[in-house]
Amino acid sequence: MSTIINILLLILMMGLIIAIHEFGHLVAAKIFNVYVSEYSIGMGPLICFKQYGETKYSLRAFPLGGFCAIAGDNDNDLEPSVDTTNIPYERTLKGISPIKKIVVMLAGIFMNFILAWVIFSMVILSNGYYATSSKPQIEAVVENSPAEAAGIMAGDIVEKAELPNGLSITPDTYSELVSFLSAYDGNGAWKFRIDRDGTKVDIEVTPEFNIEEDRYLVGISFSNAGTELVEMNIFNCFYYSLDYMKMLVKLMISSIVSMFTGRLGIDNLSGPVGIYSTVAETVNLGFVYYIQLIAIISMNIGIMNALPLPIFDGGRVVITLFEVIIGKPISKKLESVIMTASMVLLILLMIVVTYNDIGKVFGG
Repeated sequence: MSTIINILLLILMMGLIIAIHEFGHLVAAKIFNVYVSEYSIGMGPLICFKQYGETKYSLRAFPLGGFCAIAGDNDNDLEPSVDTTNIPYERTLKGISPIKKIVVMLAGIFMNFILAWVIFSMVILSNGYYATSSKPQIEAVVENSPAEAAGIMAGDIVEKAELPNGLSITPDTYSELVSFLSAYDGNGAWKFRIDRDGTKVDIEVTPEFNIEEDRYLVGISFSNAGTELVEMNIFNCFYYSLDYMKMLVKLMISSIVSMFTGRLGIDNLSGPVGIYSTVAETVNLGFVYYIQLIAIISMNIGIMNALPLPIFDGGRVVITLFEVIIGKPISKKLESVIMTASMVLLILLMIVVTYNDIGKVFGG
C-alpha cells in the first residue's frame, strides 16, 4: 500500500511542477497576444476539457507531463503543433519580437522558481523563525580529531571546499558549507582552501563516522557570531526564503558545473527511479519534508531547463539569439537535426541514469 501511495505522491509532485512550468508559458503567451490552442495537464488520451475563448484547457490520461500548444512553437516534437493556417503571423511565437519570444520561453522556468519560493516561504512562516547564518569561520577544533591532525585551526575561514567526487563550493555562510558537506558518502578526503589571517592554506582531511550522531565528522565547530533568529511573519517570510533559495541555487549550479567539467560522474544524476526513492524516504519524515522536496525538484527542473541545450528552454533562447545575430531564422532542416539529436541524447541520458538508479536501489 505504501508503494502505491509513494507512486501517487511522485505523480502528484511531477504533475504539479510541470503544470506550473507550462502555465508560465501560457501566461506569457497570452500577455503578448500569441495564439494558444490548448493548455493541458497530463499527456495522452483526452479525459475532459473546457473551452475558454480560443484556448482549450484539458486534462489528459497520463499525469506525468503536460503541455502548452503555442502557435509557431514547432521546436518540440513532444508537444502537438498548432495549425497556423488561419492565425496571423504576428500572433505566432515566430512573429513576435525576439525579446518577447525569449520571455515566453523563460516564463516556465520563472514559474518553477515562483512555486519553490511560495513553498519555502510558507514552510519558514510555519516554523515561526529563520536562522540567518554567519560566515564559514571555524570556532573550535576537537582535540585528537581528524581536523586537528590535518592542521585545521580555530579562526580559519573556509574559502572553498571540495568533496572526493570533485564537487566543490565557495561558501558565503557556514550553513552553505554544512549543507554541501552533508553530501559526503564516506569515501575519500575533504579538501579545504583556508584563509588563515590572510594566508591561503590548502588542507585535506578525512572524516570519521560518528555512531552516536550517525554521520561523518572531522571535529570542527563554526562560529555563530552574526547568527540571528528572526521572527517570521507573512511579510518577511518571502524575503528570507529567497536567502535560503540562494544557497540551494549555488549548490545546484556547482553540481551542474562539476558534471559538465567531468569532476562529477553521471552516476550522481537521478532519474524517475531515483526520485521515487527520494520521495519514499521523504514521505516517512512527514508532510513538510515532502512539500519542501517539491520545491527543491521544481528549482532543479527550472535550472536544468535553463541549460543552453537545444531541447531545453535555455537552448531555444540561445538559438533565438543566434538568429538575431545572423539576421535570419536557421534553416528548418538544421533546426530539425539539432532538435532530433538533442532528443536522442536526452533519451540516452535518461536510460543510463535510470539504469544507475536501479543499480543503487538493488545494491548494484
